[in-house]
Amino acid sequence: MKKAFTALIIVALATLGISQYGHLLTLESVQTNLDQLQHWRDQQPVFASLLFFILYVVATALSFPGATILTLAGGALFGLAWGLTLISFASAVGATIAFLLSRFLFRDWVQKRFQQRLKTINQGVEKDGGFYLFTLRLVPVFPFFLINLVMGLTPIRTWTFYWVSQVGMFLGTAVYVNAGTQLAQLESLRGVLSVELILSFVLLGLFPWLAKLIISGLQKRRVYQKYTPPKKFDRNLVVIGAGAAGLVSAYIGATVKAKVTLIERHKMGGDCLNYGCVPSKAIIKSAKVAAQMRQADKYGLTPQTPQFSFKGVMARIQEVIRDIEPHDSVERYSAMGVDVRQGEAKLIDPWTVALTDAKGHTEQITTRSIILATGAQPFVPDITGIETIPYVTSDTLWETFAELEEPPKRLLVLGGGPIGCELAQAFARLGSQVTLLERSSQLLSKEDPDISARVLKKLTADGVTVQFNGEVQAFETSVQGHLAQTQKGSIEFDYALVALGRAARLEGFGLEELGIPATRTLDTNDYLETLYPNIYAAGDVAGPYQLTHVAAHQAWYASVNALFGQFKRFKTDYRVIPAVTFVDPQVARVGLNETEASAQNIAYEVVEYDVSDLDRAIAESAAEGVIKVLTTPNKDRILGVTIVAENAGEMLPEFVLAMKHGLGLNKVLGTIHAYPTWAEANKYAAGEWKKAHAPQAALRWLEKYHNWRRG
Repeated sequence: MKKAFTALIIVALATLGISQYGHLLTLESVQTNLDQLQHWRDQQPVFASLLFFILYVVATALSFPGATILTLAGGALFGLAWGLTLISFASAVGATIAFLLSRFLFRDWVQKRFQQRLKTINQGVEKDGGFYLFTLRLVPVFPFFLINLVMGLTPIRTWTFYWVSQVGMFLGTAVYVNAGTQLAQLESLRGVLSVELILSFVLLGLFPWLAKLIISGLQKRRVYQKYTPPKKFDRNLVVIGAGAAGLVSAYIGATVKAKVTLIERHKMGGDCLNYGCVPSKAIIKSAKVAAQMRQADKYGLTPQTPQFSFKGVMARIQEVIRDIEPHDSVERYSAMGVDVRQGEAKLIDPWTVALTDAKGHTEQITTRSIILATGAQPFVPDITGIETIPYVTSDTLWETFAELEEPPKRLLVLGGGPIGCELAQAFARLGSQVTLLERSSQLLSKEDPDISARVLKKLTADGVTVQFNGEVQAFETSVQGHLAQTQKGSIEFDYALVALGRAARLEGFGLEELGIPATRTLDTNDYLETLYPNIYAAGDVAGPYQLTHVAAHQAWYASVNALFGQFKRFKTDYRVIPAVTFVDPQVARVGLNETEASAQNIAYEVVEYDVSDLDRAIAESAAEGVIKVLTTPNKDRILGVTIVAENAGEMLPEFVLAMKHGLGLNKVLGTIHAYPTWAEANKYAAGEWKKAHAPQAALRWLEKYHNWRRG
């Protein structure tokens, strides 16, 4: 209320000023009274200067029209030197007052209302706000008063706004003040905006980009000042880590004929092939078949208890890995021209990597650019007694359990995220007694509560016991077995699976010695550059998504920027990121869900299609699930999609494509889908949206028309 009242007063003052004195702020008025004004200036030079300064500050602060006329008048009255001094400081002070008024009155509301849309702008202003403002000040296409008001809505600091405005407006002000010294001869404002003057402004507009190049050069010089680059480089690119990000980076480098070295200290293919995506999906499939055997009556068959060797299940997983290994092998990448090395890599300086092989021999390799693709590893909390119990992670599970004759009898799973839910369901279906402990109040905490509830129902039906709002306070070992002490009591188990997230691999690569900053992941800019512009990061070590397909996506940007950044750099595009949790039924999502849209104050509509209505789902006795689509209110623009279905991951790409290329639900509805397929559900979801937005008034008239046609 207070802010609204203040705004009303300011508007009233501005309106009064325009109505009372607006006629004076014209070129004709100033020219007519110029002799009288100059006489008054000669009689009281100090008072005249002070009064003009105050008038200019007030006019700028309240965004009065006529600033150009005032500037010209200042040049005519006080000359180039003194007029430029007065107007330069008055304009900066007035602009800062307007900036503060805008911030006081409107920023909180605007930032809250348009939080998500302003996120990128805010980040840019926080990083390079001074440069953005400087550019706008030098280009006269943008009205100065509008810049003052808009910048007040951003996070730029007041002092930065003032001094950048002071400097940035100086040259433009000088042009107008100089023109004002010839005011008596000017017949219209067209004389100010002559071809020569416009050309000078064009040159002024190019100045900030030149300034940016100079500033960038100075920043690089400061960053690299402790190091001397080699005169000649052994490689164009060195990639550290042969997981998804590293392999794609090396592939791209070799494709464009760069000389690339790829260093891996353990296994080619990284976590995804050896410990994550591939083995987990293999065991999920075995577990699903076991569950289908128990529920064979759903398909008109005789149910039976699956008989299997757990060692055989684990052996199949290794066989699957071996079948996929050639895709990521040393031989394949060597054939491409990549120099593949096995060993430990450590950065010596921004251009030198020390490679230590298995025999302890060390070699130094110089390179133009480096891509850090070192991945992540499971996070293991520091819980009392954890070192005394048999626990595994998603990395160590496959080797440890390969020695077991039977699945763990009692398995405790810590964490209800994607890894915890997937493996908890799989081992329960293979016969383990599984207890899943989740510290929050729902599984898959990033999903909507109703989606998480579906997952909980299915896991419970498969025999998983889920406990919420609990954490292990301590582990104990006794003659009866192993115990996890929680706030709600103790849980007996034979093995514990720690699935509490993954932490970036940052140690042992020389990052600390070079001062490369990292929080939970390496700090990078929009181009995936670290502190040193020639050292990039991609994949789990860079964040913000720990997904194999995102790692490959980042690798394109990192490698192209590393090899061709001197010509053109590309900002990493995170606008449309799909993700799938491979529980049964699967949970697939792209874009926003209801929880995120509400948290970000984004208006949305939601439409749902129940998969139980889908012919193909009914035919396969898998008629459970839902498609939830979020759209812009009253429009078919897709904001996000969540699918729960047996083949949700295969159904999602149509929506990913639509969002990527700006296609709405009407386009999905108008696309022919083969019958009977799971993908038909996407069309039916679009149809639900269409029905909800049918023009009811027009339909009523059509009904009357058809009634009339029947007589």
